[in-house]
Amino acid sequence: MILKYQKIIDDYTTHALIEPDDQDDQHITELCVIGNDTYVHVPEQMVLPEQSFDIDVTLESVILTDELRNEISALSPHVRLINKRVVEKIRSRYSENDEMKRLRQLAQGVDCPEYINHIESCRAWGKTEKEKIGLY
Repeated sequence: MILKYQKIIDDYTTHALIEPDDQDDQHITELCVIGNDTYVHVPEQMVLPEQSFDIDVTLESVILTDELRNEISALSPHVRLINKRVVEKIRSRYSENDEMKRLRQLAQGVDCPEYINHIESCRAWGKTEKEKIGLY
């Protein structure tokens, strides 16, 4: 689930959302900041501990519209990294020149199933990674 809240920053500390102690490899993922709001992904089964009053009063669940999803995705370093890794996976088999050649072949009606399968596999991996942080 995607939540948003406002961090509180004083002279000595940045007060942020508190995670549970016993997480079993599940963590809150800070996605981005839009205006004063910090957007985070919290795994569905995670129960957040009691938060400080200042954090709790700003904490709310987000209805993820396409517009908000696109805005968070554009600002999120996690999404940028996933997208970069998708390209790296594609480049592990096809250089940019090879890919341009395959795209020209496809445009001319030449069947390139190996290329298409590889691209779809890489894109599916990226989609799965984005689903893990609530953005797909």
